[in-house]
Amino acid sequence: MSGRQPAPGLPDASTGLSYASGVAERPLLGSTIGADLARTIARCGDREALVEVASGRRWTYTELGRTVDEVALGLLAKGVGKGDRVGIWSPNCAEWVLVQYATARIGAVLVNVNPAYRVHELAYVLQQAGITVLVSADRHRSSDYRRMIEQVRADCPALRDVVLIGDPTWDGMLAAGGAVPHARLAECEAALSTDDPVNIQYTSGTTGFPKGATLSHHNILNNGFWVGETVGYTEHDRVCLPVPFYHCFGMVMGNLGATSHGACIVIPSPAFDAAATLRAVQDERCTSLYGVPTMFIAELNHPDFASYDLSSLRTGIMAGSPCPEEVMKRVVAEMHMAEVSICYGMTETSPVSTQTRRDDDLEHRTATVGRVLPHIEVKVADPATGVTVPRGAPGELCTRGYSVMLGYWAEPERTAEVIDAARWMHTGDLAVMNDDGYVRIVGRIKDMIIRGGENVYPREIEEFLYTHPKIADVQVVGVPDEKYGEEIAACVILRDAEDPLTLDELAGFCRSRLAHFKVPRHLEIVDAFPMTVSGKVRKVELRERLAKGRGAVR
Repeated sequence: MSGRQPAPGLPDASTGLSYASGVAERPLLGSTIGADLARTIARCGDREALVEVASGRRWTYTELGRTVDEVALGLLAKGVGKGDRVGIWSPNCAEWVLVQYATARIGAVLVNVNPAYRVHELAYVLQQAGITVLVSADRHRSSDYRRMIEQVRADCPALRDVVLIGDPTWDGMLAAGGAVPHARLAECEAALSTDDPVNIQYTSGTTGFPKGATLSHHNILNNGFWVGETVGYTEHDRVCLPVPFYHCFGMVMGNLGATSHGACIVIPSPAFDAAATLRAVQDERCTSLYGVPTMFIAELNHPDFASYDLSSLRTGIMAGSPCPEEVMKRVVAEMHMAEVSICYGMTETSPVSTQTRRDDDLEHRTATVGRVLPHIEVKVADPATGVTVPRGAPGELCTRGYSVMLGYWAEPERTAEVIDAARWMHTGDLAVMNDDGYVRIVGRIKDMIIRGGENVYPREIEEFLYTHPKIADVQVVGVPDEKYGEEIAACVILRDAEDPLTLDELAGFCRSRLAHFKVPRHLEIVDAFPMTVSGKVRKVELRERLAKGRGAVR
């Protein structure tokens, strides 16, 4: 890595400081999401825009534009106007995409409701965002959405109407829209600014209620565009999206990344299914595939993996958590994704701040999260003083630019906790910027383990433990300890449940390669990690379980 030259367009390391800004010959997009979609329709009208594999439904760009307009007119018929909040509570489906672009067309604010929410969380989001119309699936897996909505509706006075996908209420909305003059859409769009809020996404906070990150047209349209630009999307690409639309990974990096380039969105299934994803890539000849590492692991380990023809793939995006090197090697070699990209970001930054490039080597794709995207600044600062640290030194990663959210919905105090006076977004992630401008995430400030005064970064130990032949997946957390304050616990999924791993064996594996204070003192063998719907491991839950003495700790 040390022999790599500074990335073109970025400051070299001569300043000695962990700061970089991304430049590009092409300027930022200055249009709204609806106007950008209209330009794509004019350029790529006959090309396929959206495929829902489960139902077999397909739309060209011209057909997509017409259907989006029908949904937009239907929402206008329900009295939805600029700035009104429209909730969407559903797993991935074509209607999710239609509502996303329809709300953008009329200036409404789309509020993404996590498909995993239950009654308590649903009521909070409906109330906090002031949602007036909720578009929802009838049910998903074990969740009866219709029933939960009925349970909370009396406590949500702002909620005027509920539209259920696949229900007469959906058809009724479209029928009502037929009576609204099409010219209303042009009037709505003429009144919009690119800086208007267009989306609220609730972050899964570890304490208290989630916060509603409020994003503008300018935020998410540009971020989707530049993510797609970085992986080289054109109208010839077909993007398979098994990641949830309720998250930026799906609706920004996926949907907006595709439509801003005239590429096709392929929905393989309502929720992630390894076989359905592999089949969709094969049958739809997808050129790009998204996923968190656990999704790629599930695909690679599927019993019928070798039977699928994945030769159409060239690229894709892996994000959400660090990618183990062995997994990346297999993705490149066995899934034909030679140009796969790693992205780093957070909902509050629309989401991507750094990304690897198509020609980056394996080391950069597994040891770093790339370098800064065009038109964005990043720095690594001392969490205590805010001073930018030298390159190679750890500190908090901060980002600034067009991608930083407008703020948390109706919560200025919580916004001020993460966005400082100079508009730097403080990510809470501990990072190191290399001399070549590439960034390594070494942990969360809150996840950092302090053992007897020594700072221990779980990511470093996890990467090492991935090399153990018995370990398929691993998460490292700190657990309370009377003597040292915290001790290190390794939560492990074994490759073969019949081939056990002991704490002594694990400690012996570590002792000759890690400093003594980094050697795990606790071992828990698990079948699976607690996960969020977007595929991230819930380390907070792991820590709480271990701290309470539950599970097989030894």
